[in-house]
Amino acid sequence: MKTSYALIATLLMTSGASAIAAQPAAAKNPLSVHVLNLQTGQPTAGIEVELDQKQQDNWVKLASGVTDNNGRISALFPQDKTTSAGSYRVVFKTGDFYKKTNQKTFFPEIPVEFNMDASGEHYHIPLLLSPFGYSTYRGN
Repeated sequence: MKTSYALIATLLMTSGASAIAAQPAAAKNPLSVHVLNLQTGQPTAGIEVELDQKQQDNWVKLASGVTDNNGRISALFPQDKTTSAGSYRVVFKTGDFYKKTNQKTFFPEIPVEFNMDASGEHYHIPLLLSPFGYSTYRGN
């Protein structure tokens, strides 16, 4: 009986370790976004999102992506770059999205500026969206 418990414990420990080692790159990426439609309460797929970093007085594009069927981009920060403390922004291209869906909108783009430190923390930026209003906050 002791052997069975020891075997089970060993299997659980090794399978847990391999699951941790096999985490996708998205789980390690420092930045994710999520767009939810306030009218329907559903995720919003198909919104282009751009990530920029402020360098001196200019915004420099680092990456871009499009929200998936869950309204998410789980790894927006470029894999080949390391995070550095500074000012960043994500720009949600909502005008393009609403144009494709034949809806009017007041906000053709929604830039969300934020400060990132070099602590290695994860930053998650949700956008709650409707054609004539939005809300955002630092998520987790």
